[in-house]
Amino acid sequence: MTTLDQTAPVSRAALWAGHIISGILILFLIFDGAIKLLPLDIVTQTMAQLGYPPTADLARTLGILTLICTALYAIPRTSILGAILLTGYLGGAIATHLRVESPLFSHLLFGVYLGLMAWGGLWLRDPKLRALIPLRR
Repeated sequence: MTTLDQTAPVSRAALWAGHIISGILILFLIFDGAIKLLPLDIVTQTMAQLGYPPTADLARTLGILTLICTALYAIPRTSILGAILLTGYLGGAIATHLRVESPLFSHLLFGVYLGLMAWGGLWLRDPKLRALIPLRR
């Protein structure tokens, strides 16, 4: 049995793939958080369609939360904490889309896709996470 102290090194391909997946996720979440900071009509209209009050203040609060969680995810020392917080944030988005009966694959599961990218990117590049969550054949 492998312990956290006896982890196998990560291959260059896995390391690169993990960085690319995480980088794409980080760029998307920065964009998503940034558009919520601006008083764009599309953001408040979408919030109204999802059953939230269409206020710029609520959108900004969500944007700030998104950017804080993303920053924590992007910093290597706090990436696990960032992934945990993003998972909770995305769970709320999934619950919201479930409540308003959004389309399954394009809306409802989008948070699942982002969560898989967050954890998959970390898993590919972090040997300690691989030891903690091993995939078996």
